[in-house]
Amino acid sequence: MFTPRTIAAAAAAFVLAAGSALAGPESTIREALGKVAPDVKIDNIQPAPISGLYEVLVGSQMMYVTGDGRYFVDGRIVDLKTREDLTEPRLAGARKRLVDGVGEDEMVIFGPSTAAHTVTVFTDIECGYCRKLHSQIDEYGKLGIRVRYLFYPRAGKPSPAYDEAVSVWCAGDDAARRTAMTAAKAGKPIDSKTCKNPVDQHMAIGNELGLRGTPAIVTETGDLIPGYVEPKRLAAQLAQPAGS
Repeated sequence: MFTPRTIAAAAAAFVLAAGSALAGPESTIREALGKVAPDVKIDNIQPAPISGLYEVLVGSQMMYVTGDGRYFVDGRIVDLKTREDLTEPRLAGARKRLVDGVGEDEMVIFGPSTAAHTVTVFTDIECGYCRKLHSQIDEYGKLGIRVRYLFYPRAGKPSPAYDEAVSVWCAGDDAARRTAMTAAKAGKPIDSKTCKNPVDQHMAIGNELGLRGTPAIVTETGDLIPGYVEPKRLAAQLAQPAGS
């Protein structure tokens, strides 16, 4: 089955077939991609910053296709004069929609809703740098950063990290989950529990974002920051104007 991350491989194997000469660019592109990647759900098609190219958004993955549906371009568009990445703002918007679509009732959250900034952190309870980040959770809070956790056990399912994530979620109410998360992050044993949980959904979103490790921080504007960032540095990054 094709996924957004395998479209490039498919495009390398096939030349996109041109659609009907009478069809508009969007219909032509959909038809051409449908022939090489029929299982991929296209979210949006719109003109790219370069004439003749169209942005094709699949989840949080971006590709470019010529209006006649023949040529596929895998990569980013950068304005060499201004040194501006023209692709990143569109990807950031897609990431934000994916993450915000989870709903805060399906997250483990530390910090008040009135905090100056909110970040979403994909975490693995067994990950050393994830544990380091959580050991400073109070410092992030004091700097005005609210942390929303989504589970991303890198070993997948089944694994001890996956089981721990489920046990944290199933510990009880929001306060009980925070207590269990803090204990697990400190390497302390927690009660093994199962219940209806969002861990698989969190992992699917992480895969859709193309995460390669944890922690992975998604800012309130949809920017992706891979890896651990100490509290003061993260606060400084979040305080910077968009696009700076």
